[in-house]
Amino acid sequence: MNRSGLRAGRIGGALGLIAGLTLAASAREPLRKLRGPEIARRLTGMELTDEVHWTYIFQKGGRLTSVSLGTRSTGTWRVQNNELCLDGGPDGHRCFEVWNAGQRVELRREGILPNDAILQKPQARR
Repeated sequence: MNRSGLRAGRIGGALGLIAGLTLAASAREPLRKLRGPEIARRLTGMELTDEVHWTYIFQKGGRLTSVSLGTRSTGTWRVQNNELCLDGGPDGHRCFEVWNAGQRVELRREGILPNDAILQKPQARR
């Protein structure tokens, strides 16, 4: 095997190892569906983001700030029937089941793919 083939093999092996470790880490802590009071406790004062396209900041009193592709808007959030309901922004009213494991969150709604996100303290934005 020549040097470039050996190098490609090492890179492929390293990528496989990283992928395996990532899967193992997420397998340790499975997502579980949060109920009403848990949703409010976990989200109040926190930021939920996909780290690229959108961010929701859940303020006390049900105030919501969202940033979608650089456009900031405001609205409201509440917990209703064990779901997170958001009002405002370009998407109007919508409700989601909230599934959580550590900082990882999935917002799930029938008929659409889950929104994968990270839950963290609010970050400074311009």
